[in-house]
Amino acid sequence: MAKRMRGIYKRGNIWWCCYKTLSGRMVRESTGHTVYDNAVEYLAKQKADVKAGIAPELKKIANYTFGQLVQDYKAWAERQRSFKSKIFLINQLEEDFKDIPLRYFTTMMLEKYQTDRMKHGRRKTKKGKEIIETGNKPATINRLVATVKHMFTKAVEWDMVEEEIAKRVRKVRLLEENNRRLRYLSQDECQSLIDACEGHLRPIVVAALNTGMRKGEVLGLKWDNVDLKHGFILLDKTKNGDRRELPINDTLRSTLAGLTLRLDVKHVFYDSKTGKPYQDIKRSFTSALKRAGIKDFHFHDLRHTFASHLVMAGVDITTVKELLGHKTLTMTRRYAHLAPSHKVNAVGILDRTLNKNSTSHLLHKIKGHENVSAS
Repeated sequence: MAKRMRGIYKRGNIWWCCYKTLSGRMVRESTGHTVYDNAVEYLAKQKADVKAGIAPELKKIANYTFGQLVQDYKAWAERQRSFKSKIFLINQLEEDFKDIPLRYFTTMMLEKYQTDRMKHGRRKTKKGKEIIETGNKPATINRLVATVKHMFTKAVEWDMVEEEIAKRVRKVRLLEENNRRLRYLSQDECQSLIDACEGHLRPIVVAALNTGMRKGEVLGLKWDNVDLKHGFILLDKTKNGDRRELPINDTLRSTLAGLTLRLDVKHVFYDSKTGKPYQDIKRSFTSALKRAGIKDFHFHDLRHTFASHLVMAGVDITTVKELLGHKTLTMTRRYAHLAPSHKVNAVGILDRTLNKNSTSHLLHKIKGHENVSAS
């Protein structure tokens, strides 16, 4: 592969270039080309003009505020699949930075913002008459900072701020997150939860437990995506943008077949009074957990329960990854420790090959341990 010319770099699909003027000022600009050779020709011409004494006309950028960027970014973000969740972050950022000029943003400014969010946050919970302001979790702060970074990337592309300012923003490091939480229900707890669910909630929980779908995927499920005859659910719009096909087991088939089908309603799960899909079931789900005596559990943990029981049943990690719709195995590997029998099998193969011994007694011992842990 030929070595790339110095001063040429890529952003998205477009090649950019950088060069110095006779005064020594660095110019960074888009070549407007997606083909590398064309970008090289563009840079060569710019350098030739500088050498010939023809100073490039640098774009004069107005002093835009963050609030002005927000308006353009919102209009652009509407086409994104994640707009509904992202608009919440954008509105928070607008509240915090609306009148601040984009050129005022620095690395230190955003790092202080991270610290302020950790200490105070913006969430307020009522406890009697007292209002308590609590700090945000690292994951929430990281989503806010990541949004700011992308907004400045677009601001450079839209000629609303200089590249040097965007570089300051990109230097801000994300906070370390604790993603080790893995809460899942035992078989008995699953049944207790289902029994404790109200009529409209029960099929929703059954669907989540038997498919591993996210809450948004469950509540947004339409009959057009359900094929009871052939036994699968086809999700067109997922979090990572890929289509996902999920098999329907007997339990879920029986549950879905028992639902009332209305010709004027496209969604599988809907409010019988309004005919509209459920936007959230937090209150009824919390009540069901209390009746079942289950603590420290969220709706998303039903997804963990689905994956955990698959792994404990001996399903390979790659298959679990495909069912969950993970892009890579990194997220799915968090469940790998639930299948110690796989490691014993691997060592057992080596043992039988080298020593002609059997590790069946070890496998039996570990399976016994799994049964105790799951109960």
